[in-house]
Amino acid sequence: MSIEYQPAPSVSESIWETIGLPARGTRLYDLVHQGLPFELLDQVASLLKIQRTEISKAICMSPTTLARRMKSGRLNTSESDRLVALIALYEKAISLFESDTVAAVKWMSSPVQGLGSRRPLDMVETWVETNAVFNLMGRLEMGVLV
Repeated sequence: MSIEYQPAPSVSESIWETIGLPARGTRLYDLVHQGLPFELLDQVASLLKIQRTEISKAICMSPTTLARRMKSGRLNTSESDRLVALIALYEKAISLFESDTVAAVKWMSSPVQGLGSRRPLDMVETWVETNAVFNLMGRLEMGVLV
């Protein structure tokens, strides 16, 4: 008796739809500039089954800054921008893993050889790092060995 691979249940709508953010366009630009609502950070953490502290660390928020943002109810522009980048990376990873969110979250949270053994989750601090993760995912989709 052989066991066949069965992907985990997938989310029927995109992450963007689930959290109520546009995936692109001027409305998204305006929302990022205004600063995204703090509760979005918790929504993303819950959706991706990752601790809030992991996401806040990934978007370069210290514990004291996290406490201040929780109190004010809003992220600043840079934090909002990095959160949007993180959401985009996760959505691409979910696509790469054919809607298997468990596999995508595991990959994003694990050291990846093609990224110098860094976790994709830790690569949203700069556009250069984020772009490197997108490029690696593109190569993986095309079947290029890394």
